[in-house]
Amino acid sequence: MKLIKNSNVKIVNQENKNFLADAYYPETKEKLPLVIFVHGYKGYKDWGAWSLMAEKFAEAGFFFVTFNFSHNGTTVEDPHNFADLEAFGNNNYSKELSDLGVVIDHFVKHPNVDDQKIILIGHSRGGGISIIKTFEDERINGLITLASVDTLERFPKDEALENWKTKGVYYVLNGRTKQEMPHYYQFYEDFQKDEHRFDVERATEMAKAHVLVIHGTNDESVSVKNAEHLHILNPNSELFLIENANHTFGSKEPWEENNLPKELNTVIEKCIQFINDKIVNE
Repeated sequence: MKLIKNSNVKIVNQENKNFLADAYYPETKEKLPLVIFVHGYKGYKDWGAWSLMAEKFAEAGFFFVTFNFSHNGTTVEDPHNFADLEAFGNNNYSKELSDLGVVIDHFVKHPNVDDQKIILIGHSRGGGISIIKTFEDERINGLITLASVDTLERFPKDEALENWKTKGVYYVLNGRTKQEMPHYYQFYEDFQKDEHRFDVERATEMAKAHVLVIHGTNDESVSVKNAEHLHILNPNSELFLIENANHTFGSKEPWEENNLPKELNTVIEKCIQFINDKIVNE
């Protein structure tokens, strides 16, 4: 089977900056389920083994899309590096939800996409964003979270919050790139302004889609308790825990092997089975 990869498709969001997406799909005249991967904090579409993951989904018969959020710090000219820290500092949840909506709107028009079968796969913070978008957009009929947070209220507290407000910015060190990555106070203001909208717990309870919650038991960044909580909030969801898997299911940046990490391969096989059972063959 020949796979088609449309790399670095420019997506125009009138509200935000332009950004890039990749589409992977088998060469066919059929209409395929649209699966969109939503990266997390300090993530991007080309991170680690995500491209190998995309190819495996395409080989399984899906139209698989990865994209960079407009304000994730990458640029249209340099999608592999955090070349625009000013944009990173001005990111917020409203912008990410807007970007995701634009991605869905763009790819549902593709001649190879079945617009009745739309699935989001969100990793880490991207899981929280995907949960909210699934609740808000009734076109989405499948939701898979990977190592997802169960709340987007992940901000400094008390004195640290006051310091952030006073200074207008705080910095987080990126351990891999050694960059000091800014967060401007507007991020918190944007959350406060629309706190009800950004309530992941409420959105999880109300989501009408088929839901699969996947988490590694050795996640060092987001406790597995987040997954258990999401599952309790949505009793119709399926919970799938992967023993000893970390936050990125064995993947890292750079990923220089030709094969997927074992745990991520397990994740993908479970996702494919879930989408086929619940959405494709229902």
